[in-house]
Amino acid sequence: MNVQIKPNDLEAFWMPFTANKQFKANPRLFVGAKDMHYITNDGRRVLDGTSGLWCVNAGHCRPKIADAIKAQVETLDFAGTFQMGHTRAFEAATRLVDLAPEGFDHVFFTNSGSESVETALKMAIAYHRAKGNGSKVRLIGRERGYHGVNFGGMSVGGIGPNRKAFGALVAGVDHLRHTHDIARNAFSRGEPEHGAELADDLERLVALHDASTIAAVIVEPVACSTGVLIPPKGYLKRLEAIARKYDILLIADEVITAFGRLGVPFGSDYFGISPDIITTAKGVTNGTVPMGAVFVKSHIHEAFTNGPEWMIDLFHGYTYSGHPVACAAALGTLDTYADEGLLTRAAELAPYWEERVHALKGLPHVIDIRNIGLIGAVEFAPDPAQPGKRAYERFVKAFEAGLLVRQTGDIIALSPPLVISKSEIDELFDIFTKVLKSTN
Repeated sequence: MNVQIKPNDLEAFWMPFTANKQFKANPRLFVGAKDMHYITNDGRRVLDGTSGLWCVNAGHCRPKIADAIKAQVETLDFAGTFQMGHTRAFEAATRLVDLAPEGFDHVFFTNSGSESVETALKMAIAYHRAKGNGSKVRLIGRERGYHGVNFGGMSVGGIGPNRKAFGALVAGVDHLRHTHDIARNAFSRGEPEHGAELADDLERLVALHDASTIAAVIVEPVACSTGVLIPPKGYLKRLEAIARKYDILLIADEVITAFGRLGVPFGSDYFGISPDIITTAKGVTNGTVPMGAVFVKSHIHEAFTNGPEWMIDLFHGYTYSGHPVACAAALGTLDTYADEGLLTRAAELAPYWEERVHALKGLPHVIDIRNIGLIGAVEFAPDPAQPGKRAYERFVKAFEAGLLVRQTGDIIALSPPLVISKSEIDELFDIFTKVLKSTN
């Protein structure tokens, strides 16, 4: 397959999170995909080392998902869920709560991870108000956390470049310290040994703002978009205990860690925590149709359902919440996960994956390697004059060599589809090793 695109054909699309002029001068274009590989417009096969964008957990163009989408479009293309409904939304919600950690019995559908976060933040504030605690409006995020690109998500997020261009953002937000500590934890395998005490930073914020003003704290079980920052042993349980102590809701942002990435259905399962709200997206439809799902426990849901029967419970929603085609895609995805045991497969591959990723230690400029489940990250010593350039150059060279990786700052993140075989893990790291050895 060889698809030619004229240079001016690229101009209309303002690409997200992209250096547009650079890209359009030397574009990297895909025209097809199957299982573990993309096909470029010049006919090359590129091994997908990033699950698309952390979302194609079951591999590309899977038949059950495609068939479910096609059948739904031909049967019911759209039905809204404001005061009406359709059967697919209820079926998908039931399947999802059956898979969720214990206690999560309701799902609110969104269209993306960013919308899932906005929904969870609004739910948290409205929950306390419904319980008579209207002063609990403050939100706590974490430095180097990523919670999407809407105003609420950017506000609780802690990645500078996502924040600096858009003004003051949402008021009443503060941040925990991040947990990344190369000095003590470099080249850790799995959860680092040092840093659980950093959860006590929530105590500092309670002392500063008073618990009566704090509605929720939101964290990613693994902060992936900022370069795979893995929580120290015991950190998340300690954070959960402090939140419980002060009636602060704990929101686990599992847009990436849900649906098998750590070898269990949810990251909360992996770390043994029980948050109040879980945000998801990406893997819920294997990336085929935009969709997110916010999981809540019964005490959250019930706080909204005690009014008169004609009153709206939650003044929030989207035209496409529970879109029929997205729900069909979710059902096809859940069938694929179940048929192939994909929600636990990462646990089987994790030891082999760990050995291969840590074998990169000692290659030029590598200052840290991190891994958990089927996630890996390689951090490079930054060039003081050109931060981010080293990882970017390795990202481009990997693509040219037939491997797609994810660059963020001076870090390369790896997160292949859960269908990857050991031989394909070898292929991935053989290519990446050659790239690192050949790049200054």
